Amino acid sequence: MKNFVNAKYLIENIDAENLIILDATANLAEPLQGIDSYKKGHVKGAYFVSLEDVSTGQISIHGGRHPLPNLKEFRDYMRSLGVDNSSKIIIYDDGKLAMAGRLWWIFKYIGKDQVYILKGGKEAFIKEGGDISKEAPKVKKTGDLNININEEIIAHMQEVDRKRKDKEVAIVDVRNHKRYIGEIEPLDTVAGHIEGAINYPWTDLLEDERDINLKKIEEELKDLKDYKEVVVHCGSGITGTVTVLFLDEIGVYAKLYAGGYSDWISYEENEVIQGEN
Repeated sequence: MKNFVNAKYLIENIDAENLIILDATANLAEPLQGIDSYKKGHVKGAYFVSLEDVSTGQISIHGGRHPLPNLKEFRDYMRSLGVDNSSKIIIYDDGKLAMAGRLWWIFKYIGKDQVYILKGGKEAFIKEGGDISKEAPKVKKTGDLNININEEIIAHMQEVDRKRKDKEVAIVDVRNHKRYIGEIEPLDTVAGHIEGAINYPWTDLLEDERDINLKKIEEELKDLKDYKEVVVHCGSGITGTVTVLFLDEIGVYAKLYAGGYSDWISYEENEVIQGEN
């Protein structure tokens, strides 16, 4: 796996000079759960990164429920934790990958190499015998962290609108099927999906919520290899990163529509479909 490390690797390399460990644990329904979990015990040496305060920008008319952060502010915050151009970053969450995936994708978007996710999250680290701490670590050093935006991995609303009827482009909606068909909508003001989008629920890619089975993932996503281009979206740019991550694992290049469905419906002229396409 090119985007993951296992708990044994982290334990063996936890004191490496250029290693930065980031705890991205969060719960969309309970904003304080992430920091509370961190304070109760986190991977030794890990810094906490808040989804709402660091990995999400200011909400406005467009951009969705979790717009991307101001990238200079994001860079400066990461530098304050000791992240620099030479850093090797390992991110973890509760093992369900969405929160770690969001942070992983932002780093990729600003052009950072050597960014990985801890397979199985904190739970796997504990089972492997890793040390847990309640103390926030001291910053090891500070250095330059360049921003080199990779526009090749992001899609904006106008691009999605332009390509959604192109038979060679897959617009992939990773929300659960009931939300996709508009039967339920717990978060957004309009139920349904983008016309032309096809549904591949991200939760179908995980076994027992946390386990990663690449053979199963490849089987679930194999039809996407037939498209010239793949654009992935979820509701607001968080869970969609898991599918982008897995597609990368099986050799399929994909863009993330970072604003997601919540951005799409912020434009009154955009059409929404209920039911199947």
